[in-house]
Amino acid sequence: MPQTSRPRRLLALATDNWPARTYLTVVGVSVAAMFVAPESPVAAGPLILTAPLSLLSVILPFGPGTEGPLQALAFGSWTVWLLLCALVNAAVLGSLAKRSTTTTTTTTTAPPTRTSARAHAHVRLRTLLAPAVDNWPARAYLAVVATSLAFFLCADYILADPTFAALWPLMVTAPTGFLAFLLPTSSPLAFAATTALCGLANAVLLGHLAHRLRAQEAHPAT
Repeated sequence: MPQTSRPRRLLALATDNWPARTYLTVVGVSVAAMFVAPESPVAAGPLILTAPLSLLSVILPFGPGTEGPLQALAFGSWTVWLLLCALVNAAVLGSLAKRSTTTTTTTTTAPPTRTSARAHAHVRLRTLLAPAVDNWPARAYLAVVATSLAFFLCADYILADPTFAALWPLMVTAPTGFLAFLLPTSSPLAFAATTALCGLANAVLLGHLAHRLRAQEAHPAT
């Protein structure tokens, strides 16, 4: 049986189910809107929709605002990076869609008794969070989240100069990390807790993608 390459498996997850295709369509519409109205707030749509990976482009020395003879090359490189980020996010949605289909087609066991309900809930929680820690991509991502939060808390409590330190946790936990803006309090601990939970949710999604790619590698299509 021929073994499919990992990029092809990633592309398949990003295109062979309706949630992933819908997401890619929305990203495509946002890119078109960016060209139609480059000075409006909708111009930030592609960057937000492809977060968190796309936000890493802010550390690059080039991008859409680059001037001079390298402007076309810089914009082209940024566009390719944006496309790759969109494909990764679409693949995450695709892996979740496939997992959901598999779960609904399997037989379920009898519901737990009242005495074992708490233990059953504990097992379900561990199963739910397992993809965030049982593979190296998710663990590496959590390490980045922890580093950004440590930097933010250090800047806020020790250096007493948070300035733009909060941007790093928001960037690495986007797009769910933007929920921190909805908090009714400005407490740094509340902000850190919210972004940490958002980072954990992103790690779970990333873990599901890693599992799906690994499963397809172990059982390649004929």
